[in-house]
Amino acid sequence: MAVEAALARAPYASAPGRSRGRLYPEPVSATRNAVRRDCDRIIHATAFRRLAYKTQVFVFHEGDHFRTRLTHTLEVTQIARSLARALGLDEDLAEALALAHDLGHPPFGHAGERALDRCLAACGGFDHNAQTLRVVTALEKRYPAFDGLNLSWETLEGLVKHNGPLTLRDGTPTGSYRERALPHAIALHGRTQDLELWSFAGAEAQIAAIADDIAYDAHDIDDGLRAALFVLEDLAEVPLIRDILSDIRHQHPALDASRLVHELVRRLITQMIEDVIAETGPRLQALAPRSADDVRHAGHPVGGFSPAMAEADRAIKGFLYPRMYRHDRIMRIMGDAERLVCALFARYLERPDDMPAEWAQIVDSGDAAARLRHIADFIAGMTDRYALMEHARLFDSTPELR
Repeated sequence: MAVEAALARAPYASAPGRSRGRLYPEPVSATRNAVRRDCDRIIHATAFRRLAYKTQVFVFHEGDHFRTRLTHTLEVTQIARSLARALGLDEDLAEALALAHDLGHPPFGHAGERALDRCLAACGGFDHNAQTLRVVTALEKRYPAFDGLNLSWETLEGLVKHNGPLTLRDGTPTGSYRERALPHAIALHGRTQDLELWSFAGAEAQIAAIADDIAYDAHDIDDGLRAALFVLEDLAEVPLIRDILSDIRHQHPALDASRLVHELVRRLITQMIEDVIAETGPRLQALAPRSADDVRHAGHPVGGFSPAMAEADRAIKGFLYPRMYRHDRIMRIMGDAERLVCALFARYLERPDDMPAEWAQIVDSGDAAARLRHIADFIAGMTDRYALMEHARLFDSTPELR
């Protein structure tokens, strides 16, 4: 798609001036559109600040140069805005979705999520995407008139459905929720606001999800190399990476290893962004949507990689899974982290007064499931270091997670 297209808003882009509004009506801002206000509210949220000390792959104290949830979020945001700009979409909505997409992650990344999922097995489990919705609609308490951030309909819809529809038109859960039902937080919110869970999200949400994949691929390679979980020569088995490295070495034969890695990451991100633009543009042209709702009701995603890049994406993830995410060192640390989270959960369940007073007083509810979810809300909001401090306060021995 030509760069000039970025200068004009596409007819299928979200239009903040025609937003479906907020759950709680508010006066219109004289200086910011609805979605720009969403971005600002997310940035100023407590949950957003906590991302600085939440695990991406490596626990925060393992090194200053590894990604955290916050730096990952900022990188996703940059990629999402680049894609939105090139495709004529609403950059502010793409930014809002990228900024908020990981707010529901508990401490210690997917290890914390697995632990809380086990702890909540009796009441539907734990889902970080649903927890993100809970954070922005209930757990942030900053405004006198409502709980949550009161984000616009378009932002909430994109957060919940960025990976596709959650139900069939009749409300039957589908996809990953077919076997275990909709997460409680999503079902609960659906009683007060219809996010049309049966449809796809708008184009901005779709490209924000792809931006997340691009950031993961490129920067987990960078962090994995920095952590010495694998070396550059190992990457030769991934065809796209091998080709990029070959080109760099041909053009810069004396380049030192550090600059070589940075150039690899830069070129990989560039190629993946350009591929998404080249693939998504023709899909949109073929669909010829005249509104954002036309994209939602297309029955298939409009944003995506080409078949060749989708295969490259699978190859990168196939390389990283055993060598990074399932590496013995990472598995040992994350195993300790899971046990730590489970121990905290069991302790608070047995002795709720060990939680801060503002959290402990609510645990007296007679609803057992609500009590479990309340404790999970508290733990999910923790940073890595706060969880470690809490464990050290309550138990005699705390793992170092190194």
